[in-house]
Amino acid sequence: MPPLYPVYHPEFYTATILEWKHLLKPDKYKDTVIETLRFLVTGERMRLFGFVIMSNHLHLIWQPLGQYLPKEIQHSFMTHTGQQIKLDLEKNHPAVLSRFKVNAKDRQYQFWERNSLGIELYTHAVFIQKLDYVHYNPVKAGRCQLPEEYHYSSARFYYTGVDEFGILSHYNG
Repeated sequence: MPPLYPVYHPEFYTATILEWKHLLKPDKYKDTVIETLRFLVTGERMRLFGFVIMSNHLHLIWQPLGQYLPKEIQHSFMTHTGQQIKLDLEKNHPAVLSRFKVNAKDRQYQFWERNSLGIELYTHAVFIQKLDYVHYNPVKAGRCQLPEEYHYSSARFYYTGVDEFGILSHYNG
């Protein structure tokens, strides 16, 4: 019997903070991203194979599940993280919040760039190339010597097999 819903390939996804500002530098905002990913994973909207959260952008390798479309997952992710960060900025850092004020008809503040990048990963070789890219991002940025040393990444999961965040699925090609 064929599946009830379309089956999507894993996707390499990049989202950038507006104008490459370093909004995600504080760990509490990286934790907001993790909590949003946890919600999407535990709600069986997607499977997460890899990630890295940097101070001004993030990379994910995820796969939509069930009836969820990639654009719906992206929208949920961007909307929820933006709302949570906005609430914290309103309460604790109003001067920082003002740096994200935009002149748009549909919003007062914007945290994520509008044109995030999503690329379907059709082959094992491309998947592994993107996973390596994700894991070596903090090394290239000078944040650590080895990928598994950077906390907000799935590299340690692939190195040790331990999922500290409780959100990852091991890719087995």
